[in-house]
Amino acid sequence: METEFIIKAIIGLIIVLAILIFLLFLEPNKDAKGEQKQQSAPEVKKESKEERKEEEASSVNTDLFHLVDVIKNRRSNAETLSEALELVIKHHGRVHKKLGLRPHPDFDTYIDILFTICRHPNANKDMIITFDRELERLNPEYKKEINEAIAKGLNSRGF
Repeated sequence: METEFIIKAIIGLIIVLAILIFLLFLEPNKDAKGEQKQQSAPEVKKESKEERKEEEASSVNTDLFHLVDVIKNRRSNAETLSEALELVIKHHGRVHKKLGLRPHPDFDTYIDILFTICRHPNANKDMIITFDRELERLNPEYKKEINEAIAKGLNSRGF
């Protein structure tokens, strides 16, 4: 009797799931929406090649994970590394507030960046100090953790 109830419950759940999936992909008034979009779409002016090149040059990827990849790349030269660190500070410099005594889980990314730049072959002291000071300035409650990460990174260089 119990197995029969379980089987009926599973079949019922599968039917409900199928209905929900169908409703997810169902778009009511699909034709009406398409007509409204076509009518309200403003005309796009043609851009010159120079304007496109300027847009492409100004559209630097500021995604934090892309910047971390650039920093972790051992082949990144000093200029690229410096630009990536500046973009991290500019766009992602503020870290979420601490969770009580513990740092926010997103702070692990910044610890990783600090550790990586301390060990990077093309990083110099000015880059490390500048990044350290700016990160401390923007996040004073993480000062202790930032200093610990810098110390561990510098100690791991193995001079």
